[in-house]
Amino acid sequence: MSETTASSPPAAPIPSHLELFLAFFRITVTGFGGTLPWTRRMFVEEKRWLTEQEFNDLYALCQFLPGPNIVNLASVFGSRMQGPTGAVAAWVGFLVLPFFLMIAAAVLYENFGDVDAVRRVLGGVAPAAAGLIVATVAKMAMPLFRRFGPAPFVLVATALAIGVMRWPLVFVMLVVTPTSIALAWWMRR
Repeated sequence: MSETTASSPPAAPIPSHLELFLAFFRITVTGFGGTLPWTRRMFVEEKRWLTEQEFNDLYALCQFLPGPNIVNLASVFGSRMQGPTGAVAAWVGFLVLPFFLMIAAAVLYENFGDVDAVRRVLGGVAPAAAGLIVATVAKMAMPLFRRFGPAPFVLVATALAIGVMRWPLVFVMLVVTPTSIALAWWMRR
């Protein structure tokens, strides 16, 4: 029998197949410029299906899987909640609308992509999308800074290596990943 304390809210019920489909469909419909901010907000803040740390851990796993991170997250989360059929429900909810929208967008862009007004609109949308990513990174970093340890240093070192030094991602990950794991293991001893 588990007790709920003031510091930990009661666990949310496990979402059904339909709830998984609708949640990821909603993320897709509202997630212009990137769906990670919307996914995190829904799962952590609204539905409370995951804690901040659980979301970060799940997303970190999905970073290392081949394919788009957020699509991986849909599959892994759906599978975690309802098994293989849950993965399919989440995946379909996440990808069915964008698939058809991108087909339509490609046809429109092929016909109107050279129009100056279209280029200006696309140029104006880019900063908003970047702002969503920066805000999400800040929210995802908060749990790391709360428990401190080596995580903030690994985060800053990785950002500097890739963003400032322009070192190849593969090289940085080959160095940072085992270093980060070793530091986390050493801190918990």
